[in-house]
Order: sequence, then structure tokens, then C-alpha cells
Amino acid sequence: MPRPMAAVAELILIAAIALGLAEGVQAAALKPFRIPSASMEPTLTIGQRVLVNRVVYRLHPPARGNIIVFHPPTSLECGVPISPGEACPQGNGHEDSTYFIKRVVGLPGERLSIRGGHPVINGVELVNEPYILPCVGEQGCNLPKTIVIPKGDVFVMGDNRGDSDDSRFWGPVPETWIIGQAFFSYWPLDRIGSP
Repeated sequence: MPRPMAAVAELILIAAIALGLAEGVQAAALKPFRIPSASMEPTLTIGQRVLVNRVVYRLHPPARGNIIVFHPPTSLECGVPISPGEACPQGNGHEDSTYFIKRVVGLPGERLSIRGGHPVINGVELVNEPYILPCVGEQGCNLPKTIVIPKGDVFVMGDNRGDSDDSRFWGPVPETWIIGQAFFSYWPLDRIGSP
């Protein structure tokens, strides 16, 4: 092969390897995600883009306050009958292929109720949530009957507490359905940084 052709072939091979490695890293470790709804406002806005760490929960379980991307249940209705004033204690058990993004507010084994849009964990209301929009008079703002989050599940809520379809309505999320933690916003430019 003449020298110029060999150089072009080598360049194409290097580019193909680089693209393959980039795709492999993205598939294994990082995933870009576009915010589809207003449920995480004011923290994340519609169309904002974040990077999701897909490895972090192989090292340790999710923590309260983490923003996670996960698969929701196939039905966005509670998997068991509930009484008035009760958050959904159990989903339908079937994982959907779509993606949601919400904040972890309750952990496995914790007792949870909702007061004024704030989770009440084991009898203590989480009022230090400067990132939320108030929940005023909306469905799901006050759910005083206590549920227990099942082992291996987390309870998630959107930061826009009055406009978020979340665990209050369709139940806790199995940790095995979690894709990863949103850790960095890269678009738009004026919102670059940690969400």
C-alpha cells in the first residue's frame, strides 16, 4: 500500500477504535440524559442535560438526596390498594424501558409519610430541602398514613413536589432498576456543574 493510503487507513482505524472505546465507556460508566419534564424544577429544567454515573451504585447503595435515573414501573398506578392519605407502599413489580429522574428521599426499611410535600422519615420531617418547589394544596402534598419502604427499594420524589409523578403514586423503586446517579449538568452552559 502506498504511504499516503497507509496513513489514511491508520487514521481511520484509530478513529474507529477511539469511537468504539468511547461508546464502551459510555455504555459501562457514563450515560447522558435529557430532562424530559418539569418534575425536577428548580434543580433541573426541561431540556437540561446531565451525565449519569452508572458505576457508583455497584460500590455503595443510593443515599438520601441523590438524584437518580431509573426505570419506572410499567403502570404509574399503585401496585396494591391504598387507603386515603397513604403513599403507595408497593409498585406493580414490572420494570418499564423508559427513564425517569427523581431524588431519593426514603431508604429501605424506613417508615415514611408526607407532610406539606416533605417526607417524614421515622417520625422526623425533612424540612432542610432548599432545592424544592413548595407543594401547596396538590394531590400528594399530605399523606399522613405511614408506610414502610421495602428492603431493596428506595422512595423517590421530584423536587417540584406539586407537579411530580413519583413514588407517592406508584410506589418505591427497586435498587436493581436504577441506572445511576446524575452528577454533572453540561447543558445549557449557564447551568454547568453539579445539579
